[in-house]
Amino acid sequence: MNDQLVIFTHEVLSIKSMKTANFLHLILLFALLIQVRPMHAQEINSLDNRQQSLVTIAALTAVGDIKNLKTQLNAGLDAGLTVNEIKEALVQLYAYCGFPRSLNAINSFMQVTEERKASGINDAEGKEATPLIDRSAAYERGRKRLEILTQTAQAQPAPGFGEFAPRIDAFLKEHLFADIFDSDVLDYQQRELVTISALAAMTGTEAQLQSHIGMGMNTGISRQQLITVFDSIENVIGDEQAEKARVVLANYKK
Repeated sequence: MNDQLVIFTHEVLSIKSMKTANFLHLILLFALLIQVRPMHAQEINSLDNRQQSLVTIAALTAVGDIKNLKTQLNAGLDAGLTVNEIKEALVQLYAYCGFPRSLNAINSFMQVTEERKASGINDAEGKEATPLIDRSAAYERGRKRLEILTQTAQAQPAPGFGEFAPRIDAFLKEHLFADIFDSDVLDYQQRELVTISALAAMTGTEAQLQSHIGMGMNTGISRQQLITVFDSIENVIGDEQAEKARVVLANYKK
């Protein structure tokens, strides 16, 4: 158990007289901390089949390669990803590669599921999102969630771009890190794999990739797993993009 969870446990033991609202807030905090689980003693060095499928689905969606995406959507379902997990990944990707590519991928996935049903394949729908407990303002939910992912205090507004264009800071916190991340169909590690894969597949996103490499490592993704991600980028996207991603990783100091 990491130090954050130990501290939280001690807090829970001392809240017998605490009001219900405060108790629910602590429960939410506990749920958030569980999803961010850095691994110090032993790193996992490979991706399982489900993780590997998320990587390739995200990369192909990001570059709009629908033909190969349909193959990988089938492979993802065969690997054990649920219909709702893939849907959730494709919805999240619109924040990184735009509505057109996200919608094209969702339409392709709809075709894939219909074809599989027609062939007698019954894929698991998977869990639905847990009802939201925290009813605080979306901006504050997103800001707190970003603090957990980055393990860094988040000013309001974000320095630089957030001060220059406050609306984009609001959209980032309220929509991406609140509305989208509020759904627990995917955990934080899965979401970061999706984001890192999409950013690595696209051109001109090295700065954002560097940030998400840090967030991904904070969720327990190992450096070796990231190397495997970028090997997959080489296979499904190309050498040039994979090499750019490897350079970003090599220059990242945790």
